[in-house]
Amino acid sequence: MNDNTSGWAGWWRRNLPKIVLSPSFAITLCFVYGFIIYTGYISMTASRMLPKMKYIGLDNYEKLWKTLNWQVALDNLAIFGILYIGICGILGLFLAILLDQKIRGEGFLRPIYLYPMALSFIVTGTAWKWFLNPGLGLEKTMHEWGWSSFSFDWLVNSEMAIYTVVMAGVWQSSGFVMAMFLAGLRGIDGEQIKAAQLDGASTVQTYRRVIIPQLGAVFLSAFVVLSHMAIKSYDLVIALTGGGPGNATELPATFMYSYTFTRNQMGVGAASAMIMLMTIAAIMVPYLYAETRSKRHE
Repeated sequence: MNDNTSGWAGWWRRNLPKIVLSPSFAITLCFVYGFIIYTGYISMTASRMLPKMKYIGLDNYEKLWKTLNWQVALDNLAIFGILYIGICGILGLFLAILLDQKIRGEGFLRPIYLYPMALSFIVTGTAWKWFLNPGLGLEKTMHEWGWSSFSFDWLVNSEMAIYTVVMAGVWQSSGFVMAMFLAGLRGIDGEQIKAAQLDGASTVQTYRRVIIPQLGAVFLSAFVVLSHMAIKSYDLVIALTGGGPGNATELPATFMYSYTFTRNQMGVGAASAMIMLMTIAAIMVPYLYAETRSKRHE
């Protein structure tokens, strides 16, 4: 009797974590991976307003790549992605280096830099929409202050509107990138820095030749996170520009939503969603593989 009780208790202790996690695992399996598979199948059907099970192969993908709005969305993604990732990386590193000098008020400045990341992209987009609106925000304020020749109409200018999305995105995410770089800077062995200083290296030379080269993993992590955020950007664009003027700020995520739910071309929308998924996977999978491999070696 005691042996049976002991065996049951041992089995329970060994399997309790699996039992506790199994509902979450089942929900994730169904509502994440299950719907990914379902979306992939829908992208190969003649679905329009409602799903249809009529299989048409890769016709939706062929139609997608011939759609002008998709080409515009990809061009905008290239502009937004390059500027968003590049500026966030440079600005985040610069802010991290400033805070790494152990300046007074660091405990006050760090939350200020991080605060925008605590906001949703909807709030960020709405706030920047008010700020950049020529009739409400910056331009009107400058006119009221007497600078009547000042003009800043990027929000309603089809050639410049995509750059307002970059501005709002950088404002939101650069503090997060700063935190990543600051953690990397604080993790570098201080003896190496002291050795460089004893050899006569200036502060700039120390950062350029000793410290920054050791932040390769942080650069890669920041690139992966920002790339993922850029590819799936939707709420920021909708709140800030609504994809306009016209389709001047159309991105793949807004294209996917509009074609799936407002233009009644669900098959094409699902195809665009699968293209986005494959792009994110092409970035994430090698990164996760490299991380897993390095941990195994350690």
